[in-house]
Amino acid sequence: MRAADVRSGGWQGIASVLLFLALWQIVSGAAESRLFPGPLTVMQSMASEARDGALPYHLGVTLARVGVSFVIALVAGAALGIALGRFRWIDRWFHPWLVIFLNVPALVVIILTYIWLGLVETALLVAVALNKIPNVAVTLREGARALDKDYTEVAQVYRLGAVKTLREIIVPQLAPYLLAAARNGLALIWKIVLVVELLGRSNGVGFQLQSYFQLFDVPRVLAYAAAFVCCVLLIELLVFSPFERRVGQWRR
Repeated sequence: MRAADVRSGGWQGIASVLLFLALWQIVSGAAESRLFPGPLTVMQSMASEARDGALPYHLGVTLARVGVSFVIALVAGAALGIALGRFRWIDRWFHPWLVIFLNVPALVVIILTYIWLGLVETALLVAVALNKIPNVAVTLREGARALDKDYTEVAQVYRLGAVKTLREIIVPQLAPYLLAAARNGLALIWKIVLVVELLGRSNGVGFQLQSYFQLFDVPRVLAYAAAFVCCVLLIELLVFSPFERRVGQWRR
């Protein structure tokens, strides 16, 4: 992708966000309801929570939980998905399990994990990871099935070795699937983490949302949601997008 295209896409994205905020402010002004605050009111609440130290603390706790759960789910799901895609007998054995876990409601997994392990941090991480591993496995299974055998044969002819073959042949082909699983995983995991925090933790963004929900404090509910969305956008800009450009170079 050319630099001009990247800059153009960046400006269009910024303009789109500004348009969304403007429409939000207009609709909020027309509604004239404290239950539908505008972006300026939400930003004021966010600034107030940041000054008190509550927002950085609870946001940091939730981000740490999301990060650990994300790594566990991505590594375990990717390993399982690649195995399912490369070995048909493993896929035949574990496909029914995968379908079952894909369709078990996340809330059921969370409740059972809390019952079995208790209201502890380990239960939160296990519940979140179990909800996401099947999704990652399905995505990486399709990626493993789509691997081009011609590249693998070239690696064997030139005796590249297992490590170099993995780095130069396998990983670049799996990168789009891994990136899709990572993006979808992050979007799903942070939502599940908030539910788990709401049900059984005494800190984190989910706990704060529950507290302000009981007070019908909509501006602060939206302030915490907006803060987390901003963090996810930064991860997209600083991690996922550069990684996508880098791993896509081999196709040119």
